[in-house]
Amino acid sequence: MNLFRPFARRHRSFSANRETRRLLTAVAAASSGICSFSTPLPLHPTPGSTCAFPRPFLSPSARASTMADDHDGAPPPVRVSISSAFDSGNIRYGSVGRDPDAAAVVRLSIVPDPHTELEDTSHMQSFAFRSVVSAACDDDDNAPRTVRYVVTNAGNASYPSAWPGSTVFFSARYDPHDPDGDGDWVRIPDTSYDAAAGTLSWSHVHGPRGSSVHFAYFPPYTYDRHLAFSGRCGTLPAARTRSLGRTLDGRDIDCVSCGTGPQQAWVIARQHPGESMAEFYAEGLLERLLAPAPGDAAAERALREFTWHVVPNMNVDGSTRGHLRTNAAGSNLNREWDSSGDYEAPTLERSPEVYHILRDMDRTGVDFFADVHGDEELPFNFLAGSEGCDNWGDRLRSLHGAFHAEYCRSNSDMQQKVGYEPDEPGEGKTCICSNQIAIRFDCLAFTLEMPFKDCMSNPDSERGWSPLRSKRLGASLIDPVLYVQPHLRSKEAFWNTLPIEDAYVRPSSKY
Repeated sequence: MNLFRPFARRHRSFSANRETRRLLTAVAAASSGICSFSTPLPLHPTPGSTCAFPRPFLSPSARASTMADDHDGAPPPVRVSISSAFDSGNIRYGSVGRDPDAAAVVRLSIVPDPHTELEDTSHMQSFAFRSVVSAACDDDDNAPRTVRYVVTNAGNASYPSAWPGSTVFFSARYDPHDPDGDGDWVRIPDTSYDAAAGTLSWSHVHGPRGSSVHFAYFPPYTYDRHLAFSGRCGTLPAARTRSLGRTLDGRDIDCVSCGTGPQQAWVIARQHPGESMAEFYAEGLLERLLAPAPGDAAAERALREFTWHVVPNMNVDGSTRGHLRTNAAGSNLNREWDSSGDYEAPTLERSPEVYHILRDMDRTGVDFFADVHGDEELPFNFLAGSEGCDNWGDRLRSLHGAFHAEYCRSNSDMQQKVGYEPDEPGEGKTCICSNQIAIRFDCLAFTLEMPFKDCMSNPDSERGWSPLRSKRLGASLIDPVLYVQPHLRSKEAFWNTLPIEDAYVRPSSKY
């Protein structure tokens, strides 16, 4: 079947005159933020000018720019259009120029999050955008073209030390509903960071006859995919999908519950919206719980022993807006789990996501807790425990050690030696989620971190750490949870009976 044939028939029957067609083209172009005709209308009218058509509002991180006639120096031999006007998009166009080694050099900048009051900063690091490259002349459209992309404010990112060793992802056939999440996302090995200039750059060879490519710090997990997955979960008899409350932008805070066991296991993901690998992790966990493979006795037992509560995305507003660490109000949710001095938290005005979830946790109780994140700097999967909490002792240390050891045995992508330097006793901040839950419910609670970079435990030069590997790590969570389940609420000195290989390993950030 020719997919273009219905459109061709409609096009032939269209009898409007040339000027009418041009006006309709202008309206369509304004809606997308891209003007491609010979005398483009301005995307953003100058003061005092007027527009003959309505222009929808797009936040700075969701604007698109046409660059065929917007360049520094001699015009490049290509047309380049940059757009982040899509779910999770973030980039701002600066300029386009020429280079001896490339058909064009495109200068871009990351759009910061809203200002965070508690931390007094505007976070930024992650980005995602679409680039459309075509010949400047319609008659010269048969050769591949190399375009150099330069992020000019990378040195001002929240974690500039994370750029060395980072590689940007690209996809020429991006499908947000790809079952594995990987699609054809692959790494660009020539990604480089110039610390002196504070720039991140990479090159891409765009194919002939035009090329549309998506670039991202890590492949997005879109809100559309989130809604579709939550909807599918709700159709399964083992699952109960519910809204715990609403975000500041009016979105539901989805929670998928399953199982009938007496112990309550809570897993939350993506408090920091730029860490999309966390939601892929949650998807992998729920797929194994709700649709286990034939003969998967562990998944069946997990549903008998526990009632699971999984929040796949804590920060749906920030995710959709393309933020790195904050929600719509500029709040870093992982600092909103308790008040800090005069700063009250959580509140419905600044952090309704935390407010509603903590209230539901108080209702159900918590016996096991995991807070799933991504880390920009360390190229490993690791856990950060509650070592700095007042109730850290033989019981929680042994639970953490046994759980972590079994996780390593269940999935070789997990390791114990490298991680954050633990807090000293009594210095754990209760505004941080896992510390708050460990103290509030006296339970095994930790933060799980996955890398933005490649995973040095099992390197993959083509994809590095990826959505699919994140899903598999999520599915693997069940095995170590079952391993420690008999001891989670034990009143016995069970640590005296654990094998030596289950001993707690104090991590270090040095590797």
